Amino acid sequence: MTHDSVTVAPAPAAARVLVLNGPNLNLLGTREPGIYGVLTLADLEQRCRQHGAALGLQVECFQSNHEGALIDQIHAWGALHRKGEALGVVFNPGAYTHTSIALHDAIKGVEPLPVIEVHISNVHAREAFRHHSWIAPVAAGSIIGFGPDGYLMALEALARRAAGLGTKR
Repeated sequence: MTHDSVTVAPAPAAARVLVLNGPNLNLLGTREPGIYGVLTLADLEQRCRQHGAALGLQVECFQSNHEGALIDQIHAWGALHRKGEALGVVFNPGAYTHTSIALHDAIKGVEPLPVIEVHISNVHAREAFRHHSWIAPVAAGSIIGFGPDGYLMALEALARRAAGLGTKR
């Protein structure tokens, strides 16, 4: 893969990545399409799997409206990462971004698992309550406001990190 004049070798075939989506993202395609677009969650997950495969990544997807289920996934993927069986997590925490110290603590607790925070909309150009993220301080990085392409950018960032081309927080 070529990106900005840098050749990126595909990640190892066993490089597993989780695309994790929080509350209300199951409504993609119907919820506020002027903000979130018309792509459904199933469509987005398929795009992530296809793009991941092109990068040599095995992409798995999970969505929940329940904070505890998201925490459980972060813990499980932290354990997989410690065993060398997972590369990282692409995470759109939805509204929990602005409210969940528990998700912050879960991500911090599984360091050095790289978690990349993704938001479809530019949360900084929206209501003031969306401007603060409890996730950003413990994330490897944040990609905000590029629509569904932000997920693909996050997958590329994880592949680059695995190839030794990305920053390590």
